[in-house]
Amino acid sequence: MNRRTSDARPWWSQDTHKGMLLGFVGVTVFALTLPMTRLATGTVDAPQMSGVFVALGRAVVAAVLSAFFLLATRAPWPRREDLAPLVLTSAGVVFGFPLFTSVAMRYVEAVHASVIVGVLPLATAAVAALLYRQRPSVGFWLCAVLGSALVVGFALLRSGQPGLALHPADGLLLAAMACAAVGYAYGARLSQRMRAEHVICWALVLALPITLPLALLHWPVGELKPSAWGGFAYTAVFSMWLGFFAWYRGLALGGTVRVSQVQLVQPFLGMLFAIPLLGEQLDGLTLGFALAVIATVFIGKRMPVQTVRSRANTLSSRTT
Repeated sequence: MNRRTSDARPWWSQDTHKGMLLGFVGVTVFALTLPMTRLATGTVDAPQMSGVFVALGRAVVAAVLSAFFLLATRAPWPRREDLAPLVLTSAGVVFGFPLFTSVAMRYVEAVHASVIVGVLPLATAAVAALLYRQRPSVGFWLCAVLGSALVVGFALLRSGQPGLALHPADGLLLAAMACAAVGYAYGARLSQRMRAEHVICWALVLALPITLPLALLHWPVGELKPSAWGGFAYTAVFSMWLGFFAWYRGLALGGTVRVSQVQLVQPFLGMLFAIPLLGEQLDGLTLGFALAVIATVFIGKRMPVQTVRSRANTLSSRTT
């Protein structure tokens, strides 16, 4: 018989507040990932680097940085029971998400991709709820669905299309969202017993024997624009490495289910960064949708999230 108990991290706790803040820092770093990836890969008419090289090459650069960081911080070796979660984390955020998005971004624009990315917070919350045996309240799910719907609706309005015209690359983007959700959830779980920085570093180092030869095999040929190298450098150092320092720490502190919803503001942050980078302007529609999405995140944060524990474990904890 299962028994429902309150989540160990209520919304008003200091850890939850700190987790939300660190999650926001990580999302701010990730907000430039899709535009920078598009700079690195180019378009179908003006290709630069291949999507495979961008995905695997940035993992190689981040793995080299990780190796030095692990040595400098004298990181302990992962325990045997941590290897399987590390492999799943690596499969999700080192291979799956970067590879699928890098290939897809050559064929679709960032605005179109943001429609698909809008489901990532919901997917992450669902995976985390299963992994942690948690039951978010109906109010939480309503806020999560509403926030995702606002992001998708905004992206459709920005695209100028009356409906979502599916592209074959959308299948790759959906696969990327599934990979990211799994990688986020397992990485956050590891961050509860390992340093968050060490989680992503070990995931990258473990993948190096595969990413290095494949990246060399797909090394770009021909002359590339400096902007392509700049986009690649950002995805390697920030998107693939430093951003996860704050992101995994935030998920571990504030709870993956709650903090995952901070991702809803990522498309709006990307457009905000486009003002100085691309000379775009912030209009009233964008600002209105952004404020509405932020409201769903804060309301959802206050909704209860309960953990399911077996009756035997509950009685055992009482006797001890």
